[in-house]
Amino acid sequence: MSADTAGPGPEPGSGVGSGTGTGPGSGDRPLRVALLSYKGNPFCGGQGVYVRHLSRELVRLGHHVEVIGAQPYPVLDEGVTLTELPSLDLYRQPDPFRTPRRSEYRDWIDLLEVGTMWTGGFPEPLTFSLRARRHLAARRGAFDVVHDNQTLGYGLLGLPARTGVPLVTTIHHPITVDRQLELDAAEGWSRRASVRRWYGFTRMQKRVARRLPSVLTVSGSSRREITEHLRVREDRIRVVPVGADTRLFAPDPAVATVPGRIVTTSSADVPLKGLVYLVEALAKVRTERPYAHLVVVGRRPDEGPVAAALERYGLSDAVEFVKGVSDAELADLIRSAQVACVPSLYEGFSLPAAEAMATGTPLVATTGGAIPEVAGEDGETCLAVPPGEAGPLAAALERLLGDPELRARLGTAGRERVLRRFTWEQAARGTVEWYRAAIGAGAGAGASGAGAPGAPVAAGAAAGPGAGPAAVREARSDARTSRTSGTSRTGARGAAPVGAVRAAGGGARSEPPGAGG
Repeated sequence: MSADTAGPGPEPGSGVGSGTGTGPGSGDRPLRVALLSYKGNPFCGGQGVYVRHLSRELVRLGHHVEVIGAQPYPVLDEGVTLTELPSLDLYRQPDPFRTPRRSEYRDWIDLLEVGTMWTGGFPEPLTFSLRARRHLAARRGAFDVVHDNQTLGYGLLGLPARTGVPLVTTIHHPITVDRQLELDAAEGWSRRASVRRWYGFTRMQKRVARRLPSVLTVSGSSRREITEHLRVREDRIRVVPVGADTRLFAPDPAVATVPGRIVTTSSADVPLKGLVYLVEALAKVRTERPYAHLVVVGRRPDEGPVAAALERYGLSDAVEFVKGVSDAELADLIRSAQVACVPSLYEGFSLPAAEAMATGTPLVATTGGAIPEVAGEDGETCLAVPPGEAGPLAAALERLLGDPELRARLGTAGRERVLRRFTWEQAARGTVEWYRAAIGAGAGAGASGAGAPGAPVAAGAAAGPGAGPAAVREARSDARTSRTSGTSRTGARGAAPVGAVRAAGGGARSEPPGAGG
């Protein structure tokens, strides 16, 4: 089955791939999943969180998952294999936008990566997709399904034909939304030109998305945006909501609540996150409740609208930015707040909302994008306000800070909502259903792989009889694996959250577009 020519994706529940045969699309047979992630850091964006938690839950369900990723490499839990497919890591800290040494260049894809960066573009979705296609083609037969996590690069086109297995793609939300919000906030023609160039890769993502046979997304709002912005046919899109780690993010009476504390997460200083409106709202709240203060999980900006607002309202001492916190420390921080807040102008899902609700902390959230799908009804599981308006946000914060009974009621109802709707186990089961449907739809074209789940395949053997020595050499040079250089590993990034940092942001553009969830 080729992504160039395939028709609509199969509809789970239609009976496709749900038979009792022996193929990978049938029954409960474990699947071998290649999960692609061009950016995998789970501590500065929702896409990395998605890769970590989905892969863990798929393994718990009995499937074999190999994450194939580039820098920053994903943090994975016990039982998940990581295969590193390194880029030139041009946006790393502390030297983002670096020029590599001559010895670092390996092939034409590296030259393309650097050339795109030099001309103001963001190359990684394209270059990762090209490396992934080459790597997977040389390992034909190693997997039952390939799952792309919003790379949407040209290298994905025709991938099913090269690998012999179907491709399923997750689109969290169209990055064209981020692009438009940044253009709206840009001042001057030079800044707008820079934004347009940086987001030039979204033209590629539009073209690729329209030709994909099977798309997963995380909310009904994202589904509508994908149809509108990317022109993907609605019958090709399946909504499978993600969730919170409800084992970790849970109420803990041992954690004391700090009076007046408001907590929010802002993984990047971009207009999309709406942090400037929360800062302005805090200034209004403090006129009545001077003890109110804000803790932001993220990097303190040195310049820009948020920095200017902090100085204008004299709030530098009332707003604390924290980074380098573990997942367990983040959960305790949320528990310690009287109110959690999601001020975003738009979200494709909103993991911060789900995590806050899971801890039992009452939530104030905007109605931007898919946030209402997560947060629920105003006055029942949260207090909802319109995005981009500091006045209603301040009124909702003031109301919650002054009403302990309302806080308790919303906190309890919010956790119950997350437990019913938004857990990673539910997300994994829904994803597997879509995998099996895609496999079943392609079975007639010979789209299923062979071999026992999880069986290691050497690069040379996996290349298949049709692959020449060049393909084998390319696969070996692209991926650092345990069969070659010892860096493909199972659970090598550690299962424990303690010591894993949530470092928000970075350099001027070290946070890739659309990394947030």
